[in-house]
Amino acid sequence: MPSVPVWLLLLAAAAALGTWLARRYALRGNLMDQPGERRSHSVATPRGGGIAIVAVLVAAGLYLALIPEAMDVLWLGFAPGLLIVAGIGWWDDHRPLSPWLRLAVQAVAALSLAAAAGWQSGQWLPAVAAFGMTMVLVNVWNFMDGINGLAASQAALAALAYAGLLVGGWHWLALALLAACVGFLPFNFPRAWIFLGDVGSGALGYALAGLATAAFLALPPASAPLLLLPLCAFLVDAGFTLLGRMLRGEQWWTPHVGHLYQIGARRFGHAAVTVIYMVFGGVTLLLIYGMPRTTVAATLGAVIAVYGFGGALWVLLRRGWRS
Repeated sequence: MPSVPVWLLLLAAAAALGTWLARRYALRGNLMDQPGERRSHSVATPRGGGIAIVAVLVAAGLYLALIPEAMDVLWLGFAPGLLIVAGIGWWDDHRPLSPWLRLAVQAVAALSLAAAAGWQSGQWLPAVAAFGMTMVLVNVWNFMDGINGLAASQAALAALAYAGLLVGGWHWLALALLAACVGFLPFNFPRAWIFLGDVGSGALGYALAGLATAAFLALPPASAPLLLLPLCAFLVDAGFTLLGRMLRGEQWWTPHVGHLYQIGARRFGHAAVTVIYMVFGGVTLLLIYGMPRTTVAATLGAVIAVYGFGGALWVLLRRGWRS
């Protein structure tokens, strides 16, 4: 294996080159996101840049799979699922599909990861957790990919957190996701020259579900609740917003601009809101590395407290930003 700095630099450079090529492809093919009432941008912008992140992850994973004992059985379920989620997202970026068709295809990918998790562990709980995590994170990252830099920066922070919890090939794959996001971000933040597209947002959610599953299988029970910390900002915003739309009888699966980050972006701009979320994500990162891991009850209680704080902050900011 190369050194960590070399690994990160090579993959970040590859992601940057891939994003540049994806932008050229999108411009030539008129693959553009147009402004509208249900969007947070004001100018037509190319989409599909997340294909570069997918390419880097696949290439890194195939390289690691060639190293004896670097990857395990879980990889055999992770790799096809990643390609399935990215594939349906790439198709949707070119020709919008029914959300129910996308959901069905995502379920197939989730089953691929779940089957591998169950096979590797010999238990049903990791399989159920893998399926649920995949379905949630793929769609949450799609919901939350609405302003410049937000989805990629949060995925980078989560990848960094999981890299600190993983060993072996999955540690290196987490670093690959971090590097891929870093290579993409200059094209998406603070100004968006290209968007992730569904190919990118879905793949980021799936990749994080895979990393979380790998960590769940490897970590002692006392550390398992910590896997939820890097996801807090997105799960709170997406979860509270989705629940509110359901209670109001709205079509929750359709595009909208009701998330907290979207309300903040209209008031303060994309960059400021993305930085606020990054700061919150940085705090959860510090907690992961510094929190004592004595018992499941202790770590779970701490995670619940963080989510409770995040929920209260969501309510306060939503009221303040709407006023």
